[in-house]
Amino acid sequence: MFKAVLEKVVGDCDGGIGAILMGYDGIAIDQSGGEETSLDFNLIGIEYSSVMKEIRIAADVLKIGELQEISIKTSEYYVIIRALTDEYFVAMIIERRGNFGQGRYLLLRESSALREMLV
Repeated sequence: MFKAVLEKVVGDCDGGIGAILMGYDGIAIDQSGGEETSLDFNLIGIEYSSVMKEIRIAADVLKIGELQEISIKTSEYYVIIRALTDEYFVAMIIERRGNFGQGRYLLLRESSALREMLV
């Protein structure tokens, strides 16, 4: 059920490589894509779950509002991470030649469906 939503997000995004639904505890719930790349989506999710926890804590301490999204740009990829609940987030990896804005929109659009499935 999660996989279908993740596949839609990745499939509809130009340059989309994959997406993973993770808990902040570093446990993957489901993922889509990644078959055509050497990237370890599980490892990416685990590493970024630590980053997400730290940023959430900083946002709380600074009283700047609840964390919604993080974007990471490397020389080869975009990584877009969208918070879903207090326990889960979704991360999407896009090739640098891909459509970053489209990826952000698709994650935003499908985040409510993922959130509903998590409840």
